[in-house]
Amino acid sequence: MGSRIISYCTLLLVVLTSTVIAWTPFIMRGEFSTIYKHFDGPLYIIPAKTAYNPEAFKLIDREPTLPHNPVYYAAHLPLYPFFIFLGSFAVGFLKSMLGVTLVSSMVLACFFYYLLKKLNLTKHPLILTSVFLFLPRFLVVRSVGSPEPLFILLILSSLFFFEKKNYLLAGLLGGLATMTKTPGILLFPAYLLAIAEPYIVPSYEKQKQNILSFLPLLCIPLALILVFILYYIQYNDFFAYFHTGGTVPMPYPFSVFNTSAPWVGTAWLEDILFYFALYLATGIALWKSKHRSFFYFSALFCTSILFIQHRDISRYSLPLWPLAAIAFEHILTSKKALIVGAILLLGIYMYTWNFLGANIMPISEWLPFL
Repeated sequence: MGSRIISYCTLLLVVLTSTVIAWTPFIMRGEFSTIYKHFDGPLYIIPAKTAYNPEAFKLIDREPTLPHNPVYYAAHLPLYPFFIFLGSFAVGFLKSMLGVTLVSSMVLACFFYYLLKKLNLTKHPLILTSVFLFLPRFLVVRSVGSPEPLFILLILSSLFFFEKKNYLLAGLLGGLATMTKTPGILLFPAYLLAIAEPYIVPSYEKQKQNILSFLPLLCIPLALILVFILYYIQYNDFFAYFHTGGTVPMPYPFSVFNTSAPWVGTAWLEDILFYFALYLATGIALWKSKHRSFFYFSALFCTSILFIQHRDISRYSLPLWPLAAIAFEHILTSKKALIVGAILLLGIYMYTWNFLGANIMPISEWLPFL
């Protein structure tokens, strides 16, 4: 018990220290507002303040760089803004935005370690969790206002409880994931495939289970319907999410390799092929895993990112990263990999500092975010 507590405290310290290091150059220059400005964090504050009410939005629409169509914010699903709203009573909206991300990252680190231990997925859970925390793009999103740490936490916890056959918690947490970001809906078909597989593959031993035990999994699609009902109430448009102008197009496989696409805008895209390779390899590596929901979710999610027409594939694919860490734990926890990681650590932070200072909203009026 004592060693386990030490492990959890170590992970909390790693998350906190690594985040403060990411912030340090901006703190030292008196430019911490740069952290607040990072896309898309401030945009989540708007629904946190207005609850998607167009009339309330009119009262705070004083920043010229903000999207002026209230429906635009339907692209920012409500769970992360809801937690920002709750935290705002204590520290205000901007600090709450960062606080929710930081707390979510801490809980995620501890839960990932717990999952690795409980499912016996690696002999080095503390090392693997630490490696997981330092994927460069993940270090960025867990240092700014972003829903990704919360989203990944909810996805992993839903997958864990599904594997433990606790379908009530799997459904509830999957529903919350879907209320954080729409790709959470992919948990539902992944679970259906995992449930159906024993009845489709003749070599699988069939276990008798009451069909009613799976009903809580319906919380996943129902959660998205509830979000759309909220949009219908506020915008009088059930499908407002698809009318925002902010949803990412998914026209055809590998559509990101189109320089003229609005959210691509560059031909320097070879790094994306490495992400595709990593996550395709993850699906293949998990093919024989006894944790069938891990395989089906990774396969469905990886297929979906092949269609995304956006330069930031590294962020959209982040929910696959913990599954990739599990699939290749024997490599990532090896001495050779750790030596390489130690050498690259400074480079990871230089990337992070560079990215944090560049990917910012040109905010000139802070009143809408206070």
